[in-house]
Amino acid sequence: MRKRTIALTAASAALAGVVAMAPAASAEPNPPGCEKGYFCVYSGQNQTGTLVVKTFGDWSGSAGGRSTFNNGVAAPGADHIQLTYTYHGATYERCLHFNPGPGDYKLNFDTGVVFKSAVWRGEC
Repeated sequence: MRKRTIALTAASAALAGVVAMAPAASAEPNPPGCEKGYFCVYSGQNQTGTLVVKTFGDWSGSAGGRSTFNNGVAAPGADHIQLTYTYHGATYERCLHFNPGPGDYKLNFDTGVVFKSAVWRGEC
């Protein structure tokens, strides 16, 4: 029994060492004009074209665009974006994590999407 306990302890310690050495997720470089701490909407896909919306706080309005990027920073209760947009007359919502994730922190959209609001919030 003692040998089994020692073996389990050694295995647990080895696993903990591997987990501790695993690299943390690294953030993607800032897209053009969208510094850390901001949420941005671009006229082209993949954060290209004109910067249509750039906000450090909550935003509401009406802006067409083809891609988004949440470049926020870790801040419990205020680092995810609740995004509201319309497409062909229907209203949709998506929650975006901050760069580098896990989860979506950038999205591409079809032509015709109109962004209505971006509200900072906690976990999705």
